[in-house]
Amino acid sequence: MALSQSSIGISFIYSDFKSLKKWLIGVVEIEEGEDGDIEIIFTSDEYLIDINRKFLKKDYYTDVICFDYCEGKVISGDILISIDSVRENAKYYNVDFQDELDRVILHGVLHLLGYKDSNDTEKKEMRSVESYYLKRRSL
Repeated sequence: MALSQSSIGISFIYSDFKSLKKWLIGVVEIEEGEDGDIEIIFTSDEYLIDINRKFLKKDYYTDVICFDYCEGKVISGDILISIDSVRENAKYYNVDFQDELDRVILHGVLHLLGYKDSNDTEKKEMRSVESYYLKRRSL
């Protein structure tokens, strides 16, 4: 999988990107997706709310927005992540920043794999799948 990272409007780099890539490739393989191109873009709350308003017509802050370019089973897309929101969520939920960042990145990948979270049933399934794969990070 061609997994890359960049940042817009902030200075942030995922410190162990090699391990992240290995883990996410495993997730895609288990979910029977095929390797495509995924760009993880780290940014700020302000940038992400502008994207949310412009492209999704939603006027609220969020921690992640995905643009899905998948074709069939080939998993491709852009995953935009607000580092501001990830930090805030980590404090609010009293979890480690890195764990919350991994959860949000995984959440984006799961969206590309076809998981939804539009209603309570979908949200429950998404959380369950997130928990499963988060436990497998070091395997």
